[in-house]
Amino acid sequence: MSKATRLDHCVIAVSDWEASNAFYRDVVGAEILDVGAGRFAYRLGDTQLNVHGPGVDVGSLVARLPVQPGNSDLCFVWPGPIEDAVEHLGAQGIDVESGPMDTFGAGGRGTSIYFRDPDGTLLEFIAYG
Repeated sequence: MSKATRLDHCVIAVSDWEASNAFYRDVVGAEILDVGAGRFAYRLGDTQLNVHGPGVDVGSLVARLPVQPGNSDLCFVWPGPIEDAVEHLGAQGIDVESGPMDTFGAGGRGTSIYFRDPDGTLLEFIAYG
């Protein structure tokens, strides 16, 4: 290919719209989009998480093993020192499960912390530089 592709969106599943929308807005910093028919998406810059949740018929065009609440593993770039991310999570009442630790992501070497969303999905903040 002559041009690189990039990730546009991926899918997560949640068990409680209210709790998950508040978490991804307040903790992760997502813009919550009401996409109609009781569905939401979480926008982070130019990337989006499409969300499957309670009461939503997602149709037949899904993964062979559809995503379930708590079975995803996602990493988000933290725009500053990782210590600020630790402080942010603490202020939100979110426990850091692991880290800070040296890791490797799309931007190369970084420092990460790990935590979980209300369903148990493993989330990571990575800071570069």
